[in-house]
Amino acid sequence: MTDKRVLFIDRDGTLIEEPEDHQVDAVEKVRLMPGVIPSLLALQGAGFRFVMVSNQDGLGTDSFPQADFDAPHAHVLELFASQGISFDEIFVCPHTDADGCDCRKPRTGLLTRYLASTNLDLVQSAVIGDRDTDLQLAEAIGVRGLKVSQEAGTADTWERVTSDLLAGARRATVTRKTNETNIRVVVDLNQSGETSVSTGLGFFDHMLEQIARHGGFNLELTCEGDLEVDEHHTIEDVAISLGGALREALGEKLGIGRYGFFLPMDETDAQVSLDLSGRSDFRFDGEFERDKVGGLPTEMVGHFFRSLSESLGAALHISVNGENEHHKVEACFKAVGRALRQAFRQEGSELPTTKGALA
Repeated sequence: MTDKRVLFIDRDGTLIEEPEDHQVDAVEKVRLMPGVIPSLLALQGAGFRFVMVSNQDGLGTDSFPQADFDAPHAHVLELFASQGISFDEIFVCPHTDADGCDCRKPRTGLLTRYLASTNLDLVQSAVIGDRDTDLQLAEAIGVRGLKVSQEAGTADTWERVTSDLLAGARRATVTRKTNETNIRVVVDLNQSGETSVSTGLGFFDHMLEQIARHGGFNLELTCEGDLEVDEHHTIEDVAISLGGALREALGEKLGIGRYGFFLPMDETDAQVSLDLSGRSDFRFDGEFERDKVGGLPTEMVGHFFRSLSESLGAALHISVNGENEHHKVEACFKAVGRALRQAFRQEGSELPTTKGALA
């Protein structure tokens, strides 16, 4: 089951401007925050779901009758609905700080049922609000907290928040356990290429480090495999797991470069054509004269990249020629890393296709 990317959004001061008396009790007082409509449309189009969470002090009392809230609130929802923006849930707490209830932000009692019944993507989800209590709610839930301000000239705009969210955490963790291997992979595409790799095959570890270092992403990977039987299961399953983690971290692929790269290594040339299209196609043009390089069977080089291509959902074409077998193998891994770096790079938030989706 896919985890949901949910934005828990405050109402007053975040979705709509908050008047000086801190109480929106009339339709004519409703003013949308600058940029909120295009921002929510972009976020909704990227797969985010919206949950409204609002403290409304004294709601239902003589000082703030329920009817005074209902009409302007209905108007707020109608404004967003007219633009195709919907909220999965709306939670309103009527209590004040003096009441000591567990449902007033930043406490999470208002969200207990929702959180218990929802598979929440903690990395991609966030709380958006205009107060420190919203940031504290985010911390209590275990997600990011982002602040929006209605003060003119501030950097805390809906445009900035949206850009931040669309860039995404681009991080994923994949575990894969079979009778042959036990693998855990963590990738972070927004980091610089730090690695921690252990598969039991030293040269293979070095090659995986090359992919991450030249790919410009952080990689943590451990594999306990049945090396007493053969290297095949370890190499193949690592490729499947790594490709799956990279595909998950790419998310909606908004703003990515999508394509890439080739490089020389001493006397060796390795050329890589890559397309993160969501569709797998693999071709390998190269021959090795040694059976193994550093314990890595050379017949598994092409097989590794084929499995990576299939699990990543990418067209991956590799050609390599040279005289030194070590250089040829390493050039393949480095060139694929460089291709991934170029393809992973984000510039803006547009989807790099005219089809409307990268499957």
